[in-house]
Amino acid sequence: MRLIFALIAGGFFGAGLFISGMTDTRKVQGWLDVFGDWDPTLAFVMGGAMLPMAVAWMITKRRSSALLGTSFPPKPPTRIDRSLIAGSVMFGMGWGLVGLCPGPVIASLSYGGGSLYIFLAAMLAGMALLPVVRSRLDRTVAAE
Repeated sequence: MRLIFALIAGGFFGAGLFISGMTDTRKVQGWLDVFGDWDPTLAFVMGGAMLPMAVAWMITKRRSSALLGTSFPPKPPTRIDRSLIAGSVMFGMGWGLVGLCPGPVIASLSYGGGSLYIFLAAMLAGMALLPVVRSRLDRTVAAE
C-alpha cells in the first residue's frame, strides 16, 4: 500500500514539476537571472510548494502517526553549519549552471536528451563522493 501511495505522490510531483516549468532549463535560468531578463513566474511555484508544506508541518504536530501508520520523519535541523552551506553552494551552482536540480532531472529523463544524462551522471557521482569528501573534511577540521 505504501508503494502505491509513493507512486501516486511521485507522479503528482513529477507532473507538477513539468506543468510548472521547473523542467525547462531556460525558465529556471530566467528565474535566476535577476539582473538580466528576469522571469519571476517560478516565485509562484516556490510559494505554492512552501505553503502546503507549512500546513503539513502544522498538521503533523497534532498527529502521532501518518495515515498509513508510519511515523513522521523528524523535523529538519535549523542549525546552519558547514555541511548545509557546502550543500547549498553545490546545489546552487548546479541549478544556476544547468537550470536543473534533482527532482526535475528525474522528471525530464524521458525527453531531456544527451546533456541531461551527463548532468545526471555528474549529480550521481557527486552524491557517491559525498561521504568520502565529508570524512576528509571532518578529519581536517578535527586535526585543527
